[in-house]
Amino acid sequence: MKLNFVKMQGLGNDFVVIDGVRQRVELSVEQVRHLGHRHFGIGFDQLLLVEPPLSANADFRYRIFNADGSEVSQCGNGARCFARFVYEQGLSDKTEVRVDTGAGQLVLHREAGGEVTVNMGVPRHEPVQIPLLADDEALEYEIEVEGSAYRYGAVSMGNPHAVLRVDNAAAAPVHTLGPLLESHARFPQRANIGFMQIVDPHHIRLRVYERGTGETLACGSGACAAVVSGIERGWLKQPVRVDLPGGSLQIRWAGRGEPVYMTGPAVTVFEGSITL
Repeated sequence: MKLNFVKMQGLGNDFVVIDGVRQRVELSVEQVRHLGHRHFGIGFDQLLLVEPPLSANADFRYRIFNADGSEVSQCGNGARCFARFVYEQGLSDKTEVRVDTGAGQLVLHREAGGEVTVNMGVPRHEPVQIPLLADDEALEYEIEVEGSAYRYGAVSMGNPHAVLRVDNAAAAPVHTLGPLLESHARFPQRANIGFMQIVDPHHIRLRVYERGTGETLACGSGACAAVVSGIERGWLKQPVRVDLPGGSLQIRWAGRGEPVYMTGPAVTVFEGSITL
């Protein structure tokens, strides 16, 4: 099977995007892992599959696969690349497209200058919706790992996030604490772990250990989750600039019951084909 693909990146979070509208694409877990291998395949943080919509009011279906082959419901940086892909590939000439995802519908808007704003939907806070094993909803939860206690906020942006406040994001224990929390029993579907440093109420620095991938240069849904958690805990006010290792995003959230808006770049790196 020969597949055409486009390599894209959003703040260094890199993707392989495949057109499943004009070609039939069925990938096994092993094939996704092969494509994601940076030595034997193409290499990516996530693979994005563009498919025909499931809903009558949608333009496309948006599917996301991690490098370990697992399918997930949400990826904010990928959504921006998705919007640019369908325009550049001639699949849509709309400024705004609506896509079906495993976490509901997203609305993607192309801005002047190439940036994309994504309506990421309304964040979910109830433990059962995250999902998080906790008796009651709280602004902060406590978790113990290897004899140490940590406090975190939890929110779903269509995927589960835990957000810890740190004094210095650059020195945060992302690679040691991140995997321990990602797979902790409190998170039955695992979780993305954000390490947030607050510069001022409109500016944070953030690193994210993503489930199924590890630390990436940027995580769009993680940036949204961090801002939501920070606003909920009284530390932040919209709009918030989020500095990630790969660059910056602008996040807006008006509060409970309102959607989160994320604006940032999406860049095409190269096009190619691969035979599986």
